[in-house]
Amino acid sequence: MTARTLPAMIPERPEVHSLLAGLDWRLLGAILAVSLLGLVMVGSASISLADRNLGSPFHYLQRQALFFLLAFALGGLTLCLKLEVWRVLSGVGMLVSLFLLVLVLMPGVGREVNGSIRWIPMGPFNLQVAEIAKLGVIVYLAAWLSRHGDRVRKTTAGFMLPIAVFCLIGFLLLLQPDFGAAAVIMAIGLGVLFLAGVPLWRFGLLLALAVAAGAALIVTSPYRWERLTAFLNPWADPFNSGFQLTQSLIAIGRGEWFGVGLGASVQKLFYLPEAHTDFVFAVLAEEFGLFGVVVVVALLAYIGWRILGIGAACLRHGKTFPGYVCMGVGLWFSMQCLINIGVNMGLLPTKGLTLPLMSYGGSSLLMAVVALALVLRADYELRAVGARPRRDRNAGGAT
Repeated sequence: MTARTLPAMIPERPEVHSLLAGLDWRLLGAILAVSLLGLVMVGSASISLADRNLGSPFHYLQRQALFFLLAFALGGLTLCLKLEVWRVLSGVGMLVSLFLLVLVLMPGVGREVNGSIRWIPMGPFNLQVAEIAKLGVIVYLAAWLSRHGDRVRKTTAGFMLPIAVFCLIGFLLLLQPDFGAAAVIMAIGLGVLFLAGVPLWRFGLLLALAVAAGAALIVTSPYRWERLTAFLNPWADPFNSGFQLTQSLIAIGRGEWFGVGLGASVQKLFYLPEAHTDFVFAVLAEEFGLFGVVVVVALLAYIGWRILGIGAACLRHGKTFPGYVCMGVGLWFSMQCLINIGVNMGLLPTKGLTLPLMSYGGSSLLMAVVALALVLRADYELRAVGARPRRDRNAGGAT
């Protein structure tokens, strides 16, 4: 990209008006609804913790509200940029992701929390580099497949290059350590490659190797093994290794049909660890009950379904880069929602992954909104060329 070509990729005012008219407002509405509900739940889940530790009951709520405004401002800017900008700069984005993953491990740079070094302090804001790496991998892989799709499908060399990138990023994440983020990035990469048409035997072999490597990492790491055994029977040691999960299950059980009411959760009062981050879903279940859980899961499922539908429509109309970006974002969003909710309900081992758009965390919210803005932009560009009508009744919103 040159200085001459960049201005041509930035929309002028008439296109901005067209962009607003052509947005998928149903998808955007669902995203806003989940984000606003997440803001409410962060405030409710953190109020006692913030009051005890910081003397300010609304500390986390105020910070999350600031992140919310910043995220949607950044999302609006993303909507105004043509996807071609992201495709051309995909290599730069990957280099930035790798640089940050190395930088956070350097002594005196990364911030350690609970034995993990995952954040780079930036004044009042802590940057979690794994969130940037997730988006960087998706954009890079989409750009690579749009240029070398046949090579990836037909040759071992073309297939192994993106795999080597995944392995490098996974290795750097494991040094933090962040096994959950490494597993999610590897799963996103394998999922997109599968959707791109990689032969099943090659994909199956790689999947088997990835599962074997993950099992080896769990068996050889005492704390990962403890998480796995605690997940299988948390009540065997409810006051130590199984404490977090048992408290989450108690919170969900107390919610019953319609919950105990907003702000009335008992488990968030210093019983449930990480109530406003990893386990905000359990607090939501306690305060809004099964009814609230069904509403939230339905909204999250709708968002994931629409993202994948837009990706499928892009691919059918030959828009490979937007299509693979949407597929990657859809897999990322859906997978992380499933893992977080599964952990809260005791169906999966604890992973330390946030619930997209709802859990407390600036980096997570910023990158999630930017990724979803890319999907909305892809849908708009597809509509703009007449490949998709405004109203769409087929699966996933694709024609």
